[in-house]
Amino acid sequence: MAEQSSHIAVPVAGVTMALLAALGPTAAGAAPPPAGTTGIIGPGATAASRFVPGPCPEPPEPIEALATARCGVLEVPENRDRPDGRTIRLAVAVIPSVSAEPAPDPVVFMAGGPGGEVFDDIPFLVSSGLNKDRDLVVMAQRGNLYDQPNLACPELDHFYARSVGLPSYAPQTEGLMADAVKRCRDRLTADGTDLGAYNSTENAADFADLRTALGFKQWNVYGHSYGSNLALTYLRLHPQGIRAVALDSAAPAQFVSLPFAWANAREGLDNLFKACEAEPRCKSRYPDLERTLNEQVRKLEAKPLTLNVRPPQGGDPVKVVLDGGALVNLLVAKAIPFADFPAAIDELARGNPERLAKARAAGSVEVDGQTAHGLTQSVVCGEWVPGHSTSDVLKAGREAFPAWPESAQAQAPQLPFQDELCRIWNVPDRTAAVRVPTVSSVPVLFINGTFDMKTGASWAPKTARTLSNSTTVQVPGIGHWVVPQSPCAQKVLASFLADPTAPDTGCVAGLRWEPFTITPE
Repeated sequence: MAEQSSHIAVPVAGVTMALLAALGPTAAGAAPPPAGTTGIIGPGATAASRFVPGPCPEPPEPIEALATARCGVLEVPENRDRPDGRTIRLAVAVIPSVSAEPAPDPVVFMAGGPGGEVFDDIPFLVSSGLNKDRDLVVMAQRGNLYDQPNLACPELDHFYARSVGLPSYAPQTEGLMADAVKRCRDRLTADGTDLGAYNSTENAADFADLRTALGFKQWNVYGHSYGSNLALTYLRLHPQGIRAVALDSAAPAQFVSLPFAWANAREGLDNLFKACEAEPRCKSRYPDLERTLNEQVRKLEAKPLTLNVRPPQGGDPVKVVLDGGALVNLLVAKAIPFADFPAAIDELARGNPERLAKARAAGSVEVDGQTAHGLTQSVVCGEWVPGHSTSDVLKAGREAFPAWPESAQAQAPQLPFQDELCRIWNVPDRTAAVRVPTVSSVPVLFINGTFDMKTGASWAPKTARTLSNSTTVQVPGIGHWVVPQSPCAQKVLASFLADPTAPDTGCVAGLRWEPFTITPE
């Protein structure tokens, strides 16, 4: 568990005045609540929710932007259906704008995952210009690192580090992962954690309460991956005070499920194959790249390679098993740069698996606590898995990649064994509450990368059908989380925040992907 803050909550009137003083003129128009109230009350806020100023988190690697940030925790009910139940604390930072005259409406960022650590994202957000003209607000989604409670699962971190030396989809591997999930669940529930309360509906309500508690009349929302899913849920349930919404690598709430993962992988790979075909040197050097990949998935699944490989981070060599499932997951996770993808597959076919094996070995370095696996499992098991059987996942795998063996088709990329794991995790089915299209006239910008194998670019226009004031942008050659990787996407996002009704997308037309690496034959 993360170290608990020693900050003691003071009466709410004192919190409000201290907060207004800390926030300065941006929030100066917010009036304090009446004396004697138990929380900061306002549209969309629950009486038990309040912001308590306090010190910023201290990540292992210092984050420069936190030196000038205004930090604290948002106190909210763990389960809003049980208002007299436990209160949880979510870490918050307001990064000041670099502008001398910032716009009054900040940007609030919703991280991916679910369960991704948001404070580590701050350097990427700042370098992408998110606080150039307005303040940037970040909040760790419930259960994250620096929150109380922290739903980290070191049991799973240890499993993932060990799994690089295991066959991807063997019964032994499934058993070890299931045991890690069970031990994490047992430990968290023994501490009194209500795992069913860590869901997108509560997450969205947390952000609605945060805007009110910080005293912002309106703000802009920027979310990527699961954060885009959450942003759409937030816009649907709490539209008050939302000026504009930017969705990066959109994972629309109404579509996300395990079979969805196969369609995304197919789309991203298809676009990459087409890009190689369109580049004369790539086409000549790596003819029929898709056939070569299919052959290697079949070959490795039938006869996996076991190697001892030194991780790219350094250290002693580790045992690595490279099978068809591992190859698929490495590609979807962008474990090697897209520019090197054809070369890596060609090298593998010629008997040199070193590049891919080193990418696999990178996962052997254990990073405890960086991912809130408890939030991950609760969202996946409550919102993504229900309503689809293992046969549905296999059918989607067959449709996407008919040339692959069934053992590789049967598990959704990066989400294996979920049917068994979710029986262990045992949270309520929330699909009726979350698999709902968002209907809104609030300006929405979609930014997707054409090589993204996690959230396919084609889902954006489908989602935009119920968003009457939306713009969709596809950036060639970029994978997951576009804005930090593309100066053009940064310009588009900045223009959207300046004028959500007329974003300047002109720079996209001239973009191309990074040329593919051409190795000697």
